[in-house]
Amino acid sequence: MYDNLKSLGISNPDDVDRYSLRQEANNDILKIYFRKDKGEFFAKSVKFKYPRQRKTIAADNAGQGYKEINEISPNLRYVIDELDKICQHEQVEVDLKRKILDDLRHLESVVANKISEIESDLEKLTNGR
Repeated sequence: MYDNLKSLGISNPDDVDRYSLRQEANNDILKIYFRKDKGEFFAKSVKFKYPRQRKTIAADNAGQGYKEINEISPNLRYVIDELDKICQHEQVEVDLKRKILDDLRHLESVVANKISEIESDLEKLTNGR
């Protein structure tokens, strides 16, 4: 079970907490995070780089040309399938939504404070003349 993860050197797949996947140029970057042990501040993680697979396909149904596309590596697809079995991906999406909302609230606070600071500086300028 979890042969693809074990082939990456992950000997205890059940220790996987979550993962992230992003595209960078012609590569997909997979980062796997492990559960934190008691007393650790940061979760241990490993990063893997997979080149994107290039394919040439017909550009349209009329057969008047071809175009090159990049898609996820089949090996990476298998690894993600195993990670999805381990991680409850729906929970990660809910957590991401909560994080985005928290970041938005923080940004609102920062912007409000900066506006107050600028208004105060402007008031000093107008009273000083």
